[in-house]
Amino acid sequence: MNTPVNSAKYSLKQLVAYFLRLGAIGFGGPVALVGYMHRDLVERRNWISEEDYKEGLALAQLAPGPLAAQLGIYLGYVDYKIIGATLAGIAFVLPSFLMVIAIGYAYVEFGGLPWMQSVFYGVGAAVIGIITISSYKLTKKTINKDWLLWIIFLVLAVVTFLTESENIWLILASGFAVWLVKAPPNFLHTTNSIFVSPILLQVSNLFSANEKLMQIWWFFLKAGAFVFGSGLAIVPFLYGGIVKDHQWLTEQQFLDAVAVAMITPGPVVITVGFIGYLVAGFPGATVAALATFLPCYLFTIIPAPYFKKYGKHPAIKAFIDGVTAAAIGAITGAVIILAKRQFTDLPSILITLATALLLIKFKKLQEPFVIIAAALIGLLLKNRV
Repeated sequence: MNTPVNSAKYSLKQLVAYFLRLGAIGFGGPVALVGYMHRDLVERRNWISEEDYKEGLALAQLAPGPLAAQLGIYLGYVDYKIIGATLAGIAFVLPSFLMVIAIGYAYVEFGGLPWMQSVFYGVGAAVIGIITISSYKLTKKTINKDWLLWIIFLVLAVVTFLTESENIWLILASGFAVWLVKAPPNFLHTTNSIFVSPILLQVSNLFSANEKLMQIWWFFLKAGAFVFGSGLAIVPFLYGGIVKDHQWLTEQQFLDAVAVAMITPGPVVITVGFIGYLVAGFPGATVAALATFLPCYLFTIIPAPYFKKYGKHPAIKAFIDGVTAAAIGAITGAVIILAKRQFTDLPSILITLATALLLIKFKKLQEPFVIIAAALIGLLLKNRV
């Protein structure tokens, strides 16, 4: 079952190396990360087909949990099944997890990181430029000239912007709408076994010796299992539980945790590692990260065989096309929301515009260099104010 497919154009070692690199230098949050995966694995290296990528994006959007991590896990599954999914997921999350642990240690030792807001000012503006370009490329490549997909894209972008949340029911409805238009529902009888509700998580009493660790485990397990949306969508849920209910962190500590997530590469949700470290040290960070990412791992590998088996079916393909268009529309709406919050003055707008222009002009420019430059600009600007 777990035997690698011989026709794969890449080795398992190459796959793991790619996700380690992406986790170490992939800035910009979920929008940028899913764009990088498409650019690197579909367009440049031709490791993953366009169809497999779209199936993975659709599944990641439908399931709860972090979008980019789920897509990475699914792409690891495509040719190397469970072992590929597992190693891709670990490789993608590990670099940023180690980074937030190091930052958490410094934060505790030195009593906060006052420079972080200055860095975030520059990095946040550059990130808007990066994800705008990524979103544009993804939209152009995926939706093309299909009028129905464009309507779905625009509706989801507007709804996401106005409500400042991703509507999972609207995304599902988009899939069914394209299904009904492009593939008449005479295929309904073949799909009864395709959309299977994932099994409820069965978690052993591993951490019973430590009551706080158990509280952390269950809280972050719920965050990973029941929060839909990408990246920062989990932040309101975390805020309510961590600051208001459990009172594990102060408001300022929580804001600093969100800033850490934005100035480190890899999945934005890795902020849970930083939060866990502040609450209960290294064990807390480990438990928080495991509990958050376990549901997204299971919600990806359990339905993955069905997506692989039936993904080429006309009815399922139409459904996936609709969900993908909706997902990209929601991502675009999220970009606009982030831009609205980030643009507080003229310099922040100029940093974003400069980032976008540089990435358009210099196709091979690496995003980490842009991020470093933006961080330095942020420090210089804010320290002079």
